[in-house]
Amino acid sequence: MQDILITNARLVNEDHITETDVLVRAGRIEKIATQISAPANAQVIDAAGRHLLPGMIDDQVHFREPGLTHKAEIATESAACVAGGITSFMEMPNVKPPTTNQAALTEKKGRAAQKSLANYAFYLGATNDNIDDIRNLDPTEACGIKVFMGASTGNMLVDDDATLHRIFADAPVPVITHCEDTPTIKANEDAARQKYGEDVPMWEHPNIRSAEACYKSSSKAVALAKEHGTQLHVIHLTTARELELLEPGPVLGKQITSEACVHHLWFDESDYAEKGTLIRCNPAIKKASDREALLKAVVEDRIDVIATDHAPHLWDEKQQSYFLAPSGLPLVQHAMLTLLEYVHRDVFSLEMVVRKTSHAVAQRFNVADRGFVREGYWADLTLVDMQTPTDVDQQTLLSKCGWSPFAGTTFQSSICATIVSGTLAYHNGKVNSDCRGHALAFQR
Repeated sequence: MQDILITNARLVNEDHITETDVLVRAGRIEKIATQISAPANAQVIDAAGRHLLPGMIDDQVHFREPGLTHKAEIATESAACVAGGITSFMEMPNVKPPTTNQAALTEKKGRAAQKSLANYAFYLGATNDNIDDIRNLDPTEACGIKVFMGASTGNMLVDDDATLHRIFADAPVPVITHCEDTPTIKANEDAARQKYGEDVPMWEHPNIRSAEACYKSSSKAVALAKEHGTQLHVIHLTTARELELLEPGPVLGKQITSEACVHHLWFDESDYAEKGTLIRCNPAIKKASDREALLKAVVEDRIDVIATDHAPHLWDEKQQSYFLAPSGLPLVQHAMLTLLEYVHRDVFSLEMVVRKTSHAVAQRFNVADRGFVREGYWADLTLVDMQTPTDVDQQTLLSKCGWSPFAGTTFQSSICATIVSGTLAYHNGKVNSDCRGHALAFQR
């Protein structure tokens, strides 16, 4: 493993920006100092005053492997990750077969060890009948227990109240919930069919997968967590009302934490007219007022983590009518650029972006030796240029599905380099396909 010396960087870390050099040796950060002499044979990257960040840890992705690899694969999607400054991902269980037992977890880790350019971890999925697998889980084996409290992609709905109580009472790791109330959604779908037939317009999506459906489910999850003392992480919040369930403040010490996703911070219901099914996702992108409330909640630390919910589908699949088009967007390659855009707009600070995408994720999930730029920690680093724009076009896309909801957008910033566990995974527009990420370790 080649030594890497990054010089003349503006390091964004632990709520400070400092001018410094960083030396990477044997995969870890050996030294952080204002001036470091290059070791023999080290690769030197002159940051030239650009910003160096701890790599983003994306706590919610769907990479479709095994069983759905016509849509995406660990290799292709992790390549898109490193091109977007994401150094680690936590992948969801709704694949084929679903990741609902230890054997499936082990099999997924084996695949990732062979293929993933980024560091990796996997969730164990909850079902109505795998409580023994949940109780027997080694806390160091999975990032969390994923509970679909509303039906989404796949067939993993947990809708039995007694089972939910057992999961929340006995889970040995954080419980991560997708919160939408399925009966409410089904009633709204029936009403839409009566009005439009099968040709429901896409702008009805946030009315079908409504704010009421989200709140009914998320409030139930929070109540269960409070009753059982569960470590709960509510993912992809979409509504202003749900924010009343959450407390502001630093992530450390919180029992109940939350996540917002980049597409819910970027798009609103006015974008359905242009984007249509390309921005169909569950839970739905909702009103501009909801988006603004989410942005405010990020700033006031009511929302703790920003992630992607990267969930690619093929272009032809997304061109179908409302009830046939699948939900999900490919997002990892441009997620960090959307957040940097909010820095340009003075909505977020760079320090806060780092806190929400790296520090808080490592703290919430007890990730060992990652999420911060510290001597002795693994070298997961992203060099960004705030002054050089990025045009989103099809030729540069790395996700297997080959399209992006940001197509035609010009972001004001760019990703210059990404280092994963001490290996240069992406540099000057080129992906190092020989890079291999490591399994994330959890201190629990």
